[in-house]
Amino acid sequence: MLRALVHRLRTGYRTEVYSGKQPQLSDRFRGLPVIKEGACGDCKACLDACPTVAVTMASSEPRRPQIDLGKCTFCGDCQSACPDDAIRFGAEARLAARARDDLIVRAGDWQPRAAMLDQKLRAMFGRSLQLRQVSAGGCNACEADINVLSTIGWDLGSYGIKIVASPRHADGLLITGPVTENMRTALAETYAAIPEPKIVIAVGACAISGGLFAGLPEVHDGVHSLPVDLYVPGCPPHPVTILDGLLAMLGRLKNRI
Repeated sequence: MLRALVHRLRTGYRTEVYSGKQPQLSDRFRGLPVIKEGACGDCKACLDACPTVAVTMASSEPRRPQIDLGKCTFCGDCQSACPDDAIRFGAEARLAARARDDLIVRAGDWQPRAAMLDQKLRAMFGRSLQLRQVSAGGCNACEADINVLSTIGWDLGSYGIKIVASPRHADGLLITGPVTENMRTALAETYAAIPEPKIVIAVGACAISGGLFAGLPEVHDGVHSLPVDLYVPGCPPHPVTILDGLLAMLGRLKNRI
């Protein structure tokens, strides 16, 4: 017993305290893709390399590449294919957004975009948010990183956010996966079982756009039939990306920049 107590004292406090500022992550982490202004040679090699058609050319001048984080798998193929080094993945992990169009990355500056809920919903959910998680055909990668937030390393419950077993006890829906045909009805019934008012959060490229499975007849290319309140991009999203999006949506962060 004494040995266990000594070990606990040496271990110290290991739970991360997230304030909204960009944390120091592994050098292997691929975060926000940065498109350098004026560097693109218009060869379109990045478009051909992208497996999910996340990279497109802007429709207005100047016609430069733009990246849809809702489709991006952060594979890095566009960066490797670019002969002009115009695209490079950085370390920025705060990628969640309230609006689908805010996931489009263009050349220039970027700031975290996950805005707050309206005052009424913040008053209801700001201190306590219960979420029912539904894997709508996911590969379990996004689900695993959501589970990480419940471990002692992040302690999601300390922020007043919990994953609950029943939609009857939930304030909102946390969806992963491309919404397969087999899960479409189950997802709709789960959403209907959550009392009003409720929120919907799409986590991962599959839930936002279908990801690598987009266009297949077995899937519905993500959450399109429900009103989404927060988009969390990634394949899978880093736990920091998920946590930052949730806390920013609830108005719990003051030091995001």
